[in-house]
Amino acid sequence: MQIQVVKSKIHRVKVTGADLNYIGSITIDEALMEASNIYEGEKVSIVNLNNGERLETYAITGPRNSGEITLNGPAARKVHKGDIIIIIAYGILTCEEAKTFKPSLVFPNEEDNSLK
Repeated sequence: MQIQVVKSKIHRVKVTGADLNYIGSITIDEALMEASNIYEGEKVSIVNLNNGERLETYAITGPRNSGEITLNGPAARKVHKGDIIIIIAYGILTCEEAKTFKPSLVFPNEEDNSLK
């Protein structure tokens, strides 16, 4: 049997922009993507702590050390600049693999989204 487990998480990061007129996705600072082991194009879940919204989209790489977290396309209606969100990516593992797997968890500075 295989199960989905948390592979990567960027916990409590501040949204820096919302661009309704973009094709779609979430733009994430490259340094945060690397630290959290999230890949460009990977499906991610977004949890908005300000309003309880949950959505799925895919990650695109933003400028390194910019602190950028921008929701693009329709997701921009569910998240606003300044909101605090959690970004989660999941992986599929066997039950045996899941027993010892350790996810990549990142806890950036909420003020500027920098790595602590």
